[in-house]
Amino acid sequence: MDVEDYLKEKISSLDIIKGLTKKQIRGDLYLVGGSIRELFLSSIPNDFDFAITNEEDIKVFEELLNSRAFILGKKPIHTFRIAKDDKNIDLTKIEKDIVDDLLRRDFTINAIAYDIKRGEILDPLKGLKDLKDKVIVHIKKKNLIKDPLRMLKAIRHFSTLDSFVIHDSLYRDISELKGLIGHVAPERIKYELDQIICSKNAFSSLKILDATGLIFEIFPELFVLKRFDDEKNLKPEVFGHTVHAFKYLYTYGNKYHMDKQSIKITGYALLFHDLGKPQTFTKDWEKNVIHFYYHEKVSEDMASSIMERMRFSVNEMRHIKNLIYNHMRIFLISTGETTERAIRRVIFKMGDLTPLLVLLTICDMYGSSQGKDNESTERVLGVCEDVLSMYKKFQEKPLPRLITGHDIIGLGYKEGPEIGRILADIRERQISGEIKTRQEAIEYAMAMLKINVFH
Repeated sequence: MDVEDYLKEKISSLDIIKGLTKKQIRGDLYLVGGSIRELFLSSIPNDFDFAITNEEDIKVFEELLNSRAFILGKKPIHTFRIAKDDKNIDLTKIEKDIVDDLLRRDFTINAIAYDIKRGEILDPLKGLKDLKDKVIVHIKKKNLIKDPLRMLKAIRHFSTLDSFVIHDSLYRDISELKGLIGHVAPERIKYELDQIICSKNAFSSLKILDATGLIFEIFPELFVLKRFDDEKNLKPEVFGHTVHAFKYLYTYGNKYHMDKQSIKITGYALLFHDLGKPQTFTKDWEKNVIHFYYHEKVSEDMASSIMERMRFSVNEMRHIKNLIYNHMRIFLISTGETTERAIRRVIFKMGDLTPLLVLLTICDMYGSSQGKDNESTERVLGVCEDVLSMYKKFQEKPLPRLITGHDIIGLGYKEGPEIGRILADIRERQISGEIKTRQEAIEYAMAMLKINVFH
């Protein structure tokens, strides 16, 4: 069976295609785009794109799927979407003919069509050959200029498709046209970056983003890091170790059974965690030692500005900022003899972000050591395992709350934010083992009341 026959058989066996072939279709109808690519690569698509010549045929889809279509996008080209269960079916009206429609697309591997009425594959740009050869080829430079997001989409395809490579001509055009990405809506850019960062090829993808310069058009702040590396000749490099750290994100994320959302949040924290180092750089010339005092706070502030610009969600921003601000915590408690109290304090501070902080720490550590183990990495890994072990124990058997706000009001406190601060302080001391009983918690609150009265 040749490639076309293989693909036709897979497409014709789909329930939606079987259903459509039994309906009265007024115009021409084609299955197009990524769903054909996924079927060729033996993946089952969740979303389907159809090209139509007669908008009356939208009713056929609505009847078949028992769901109404709604309009996406803007004129002159309308796309209609039907959402059914966990699938999206998009219907776009062809402007001229199907070949012209395919020529306006991004990559040859996405420019293949299946004529549903005639049961034929249309492949004018040899996309099937490129699928077979696993190479991402753009149709023409003009198409990248028309929608510059396609440059980032090419790297997303590289990151998520198994063993694919980017064609040299596409690589060159991305390097040349990278500045056009600034014309793309931040939400669209972030959608592509999200998928790149939590993919198993995040490291290789970031190297391409670095080499083409595209990453610096999206995040100029990272170019400051790269230039800082060149000027100071630091070892390890600040930007260099950040990129290398992504080599371990997916591997250790999987090892610790993290979902894509957790890997994504950790990945962004990793990308931004050292943004503040150029601003906080100092050198002790007598000891020949470099310092970056409070760089985590500067990095957090810079990341906050970036995330507002890129339309991150409120929750994403909160978690990523928390990880960045605390990214040195496990390193700091690993420098000497690590106590159980210190580990408990980390867990109290991070809560459900504790596993993400562990992942960030490991990636940061191996980024700095270039993946090599030594006495320091072994010590940090040991502390990371201890942190995770204790975190799991707290999850299985949470510590009981020793005291409430009503108890503190009963001691003489007035309602207000001070009560929350006292409760948090008691909780932290309970987790660290300093306060173990309800009586000790009450005595601590009474002591704090006396201090506040005297002040």
